[in-house]
Amino acid sequence: MFSTLRNAWKIPDLRKKMLFTLAMLLVFRLGANIPVPGIDRTIINQMFEGRASGLLDFFNFMAGGAFKDFTIFALNIYPYITASIIMNLLTIAIPSLEALAREGEEGRKKIAQYTRYGTVILALIQATGISYGFFNRALINKDFLSVSVVVITLTAGTAFLMWLGEQITDKGIGNGISLIIFTGIISRLPSGIVKVVALFRAGETNIIEILVFLILAILIIAGVVAIQEGQRKIPVQYAKRVVGRKMYGGQSTHIPLKVLMAGVIPVIFSTSLLAFPQTLGLLFSGGFANWVGKYLSPNGNPGVWIYSILNTLLIIFFTYFYTAIQFNPIEYANNLKQYGGFIPGIRPGRPTAEYLNRVISRITLAGALALAIIASLPIIILSATNLNIRFGGTALLIVVGVALETVKQIESQMLMRHYKGFLK
Repeated sequence: MFSTLRNAWKIPDLRKKMLFTLAMLLVFRLGANIPVPGIDRTIINQMFEGRASGLLDFFNFMAGGAFKDFTIFALNIYPYITASIIMNLLTIAIPSLEALAREGEEGRKKIAQYTRYGTVILALIQATGISYGFFNRALINKDFLSVSVVVITLTAGTAFLMWLGEQITDKGIGNGISLIIFTGIISRLPSGIVKVVALFRAGETNIIEILVFLILAILIIAGVVAIQEGQRKIPVQYAKRVVGRKMYGGQSTHIPLKVLMAGVIPVIFSTSLLAFPQTLGLLFSGGFANWVGKYLSPNGNPGVWIYSILNTLLIIFFTYFYTAIQFNPIEYANNLKQYGGFIPGIRPGRPTAEYLNRVISRITLAGALALAIIASLPIIILSATNLNIRFGGTALLIVVGVALETVKQIESQMLMRHYKGFLK
């Protein structure tokens, strides 16, 4: 792997992309340490100490600590993810948006523009809610101008992260939004290790629980790699045809249908939606917040079971939803028919599309169930132990999935230049 990295580093354009990606992620981490003006952080620390194991811990972890420190990136990139979910759903529900999505690159640019507008609106609403709501006590001055500065700063931070992610996607390596989430999660790993060591020394956890977590983490990594790399190969035969004095076609190939075309996107979408009622719980204190913490939070009882069930159902839904966006059996069947290809034993055209749809539905179900189990099982296991660590379950799944996808993109760049890649 190190020799491959050295070879990749020797390629000027690939080295430039890697350096650009690292530079943008460094900007993200620097911004995650710039505090929002007009906030008393002593009060915020007291609020987290009172509810550190509750609703706030999740938001702080996924934001790489920016939420607890109340920095300019406290809202992170999640308003963009929510806006993306809404736009994807509206694309199916509204015919004009569906027609726009079929217009090719120009249509996708227009939808991306609508998503940006939606991101700013959602970030503005969320920033206003937490400023006037949960973090109202931490405001040094509560006049309109002071609160407006806080709201605008938080909204601008999310808008900048959205731009940063798009720049990484266009000019760097990997998916920018996923890499920002990835970086935010792993930035908390060192403090998580220190916390576990402190718990062990204090006698609040034991070596068996730590070993169980490590074994579970290894199994999650192996499971993610297995389902990400798993595929069903559909054989395809091309008919022979004579053009002039030459014969074309006749070769055999296959269609590699991935078991999990959606990657870790369903997990990110599901996590974002399940975080919404917890966000409302932050804004409204009292009975509603207690009810959310008990029934809809992975830290509550029976909330851990309800959360896991909802997480499983949402992951399955978004896996099918995202796969349907990426793979169109009718279009694929028409392309095969146009170029003289056919699946042995299946007639070209509509029967081929129905066959592909049936196959993709079955393997997607298997991939979605595996993804849901990997994401939900650690939540249940960790809730039954005293090991108070967040680097497990969904977070570990996102980290492994994003790392694997990024490595595969580097691999594709290497294959274009006839180098041996990371994946064997």
